[in-house]
Amino acid sequence: MKTHKKVLLTLVALIIANITPAKVSAQEVSGNISISGAFALYPITVKWAEEFKKKNPKVKIDIQAGGAGKGITDVLSKVTDIGLVSREINAAEYKKGAYPIAVTKDAVIPTISASSPFKTVLYQKGIKKETFNNIFITGKYKTWNTLGIKSAAPIHVYTRSDAAGAAETWAAYFGKKQEDLQGVAVFGDPGLAQAVQRDPSGIGFNNIVYIYDTKTNKPTNGIVPAPIDLNNNGKLDPDENFYGDTNKLIAAIASGKYPSPPARDLYFVTTGKPKNAAVKAFLKYILTEGQKYVSEAGYIKLSQEKLKKELGKVN
Repeated sequence: MKTHKKVLLTLVALIIANITPAKVSAQEVSGNISISGAFALYPITVKWAEEFKKKNPKVKIDIQAGGAGKGITDVLSKVTDIGLVSREINAAEYKKGAYPIAVTKDAVIPTISASSPFKTVLYQKGIKKETFNNIFITGKYKTWNTLGIKSAAPIHVYTRSDAAGAAETWAAYFGKKQEDLQGVAVFGDPGLAQAVQRDPSGIGFNNIVYIYDTKTNKPTNGIVPAPIDLNNNGKLDPDENFYGDTNKLIAAIASGKYPSPPARDLYFVTTGKPKNAAVKAFLKYILTEGQKYVSEAGYIKLSQEKLKKELGKVN
């Protein structure tokens, strides 16, 4: 009897030993993930990586910002596992195997210095799309009095020097490409924000997270949005003035009040459908549990329908 009991306990122990490791290995993820690309996605990607690694400490994630152009080049050259891209993927990139997965949404916002002497007037009148076109594309407007402001001060225009999704998206607002943008070229979102901040006569553009403080929801870094007169009536109506905090701006983007472009989806791009187990686990985390960090980080959540569609690309 004792022998039978002993055998039974041994069998149970063996069964448990065989089952338990299988459960653990199914949950544990290990490996390396290399990521580079858009400044627009860099802050939220860092947050996602930090939270993901708390649950998966055996995964090492290396993230480098450098612009959307670097992101797409690196991933298609297989230098990295993931490219951060803040613009639409073009036909040539699809042909090379680009496999985009939308993870969140934001917008490119035109900016002026917080110390701009024209700020009060601009927030009364707004700036028409045609006016922005004549500043950034044609270069026709060179002084602030062309905007109906009593000042012959020159307009100092700033753009991006790196292949940037923000620049490509801002140019797309006018039906153009990044290379069509006028202005002094500055590297990166932080660099462009700093250039405009230092120049009371300057105008540029930035992604939301480089304009607003995520804790106060107010503009920071010494720059403020240059408001768009969306209905072209020569004044900034109350329902067009949603730049005071990120909650109002995000609501305007989500509802379509703020135009797209310059609002746009943001992508994690792989070469072909992802096969790396760690990459797949990270993408699944971002599109599910990781979405709870999107709003607090200053981005816009994708719809549940869109998230489900993007998740299907990973599974």
